Amino acid sequence: MPKKKEIQNTINSNLFNIQINPENFDFHPNTPFVKWAAVEVSSFNVIPSEMEPLEIDSGLYAVFKYKGNQSNAANFYRKIYTEWFPSSKYELENRPQFEILGDKYKRNDPNSEEEIWIPIKLKN
Repeated sequence: MPKKKEIQNTINSNLFNIQINPENFDFHPNTPFVKWAAVEVSSFNVIPSEMEPLEIDSGLYAVFKYKGNQSNAANFYRKIYTEWFPSSKYELENRPQFEILGDKYKRNDPNSEEEIWIPIKLKN
């Protein structure tokens, strides 16, 4: 966050919390994955030192609205993976998943709101 002001060509004030899981990710707490903190930009012409560009391929995403502080987020995710996915016609696709932390996001606030984007594809 201290270097956020160095980023040029930002499109909006949204923050992105991006998770890139390995193939066949098991969601076990000790399984490593790659985490990015990002903002959306219109071009990569100027990239501040110690930062890298990341492009996410387009595709189908299930979008969930989460309201509450982070202490309840794990339960919300559990319901997505153990209830929503099994009853849907979709399965997880191996692309980055992310949260959009927009204007209604307030860290550790019970009224905080964010969008959770999970990559999906039709079940075989």
